[in-house]
Amino acid sequence: METDVKEPLDELLSPYPGKKGDLIPILQEVQEKFGYLPREAMQKIAKFLSLPESTVYGVSTFYAQFKFVPTGKRIIKVCRGTACHVRGAGRILGEIERKLGIKPGETTDDLEYTLETIACFGSCALAPVIVIDKDVYGRMTTTKVGQILADIEKQS
Repeated sequence: METDVKEPLDELLSPYPGKKGDLIPILQEVQEKFGYLPREAMQKIAKFLSLPESTVYGVSTFYAQFKFVPTGKRIIKVCRGTACHVRGAGRILGEIERKLGIKPGETTDDLEYTLETIACFGSCALAPVIVIDKDVYGRMTTTKVGQILADIEKQS
């Protein structure tokens, strides 16, 4: 197991008694810690809980919250719901793709950004909407995209 995964994983598992019912909370903590579920971590979790690796993999693939490749430090989600679509979500998405050089489901090479699309945020009155990490940005325009990304860069 890679050293950079082993030590934090040992620490993360230490409060758990090793019961099968702890699988999802452990997966959630690993995801939170690493930003995804490293293969080595899933193997160790399987051993720790005395479960087949296929069970750990099966549970983790069932839930959309779990990722198997590293994600960016910042997650950008673009709403593709009807109201957002009608009000220009496609242009907003295109501008983000152009600025970051990635498509939905991809992460920038420097692991700064991951781009995702979501069916609907439920913020239709603010359409088109994007969410960056936990911040909601409504009434988006392509100009605002550039401003927001520039502001984020200044903060980093």
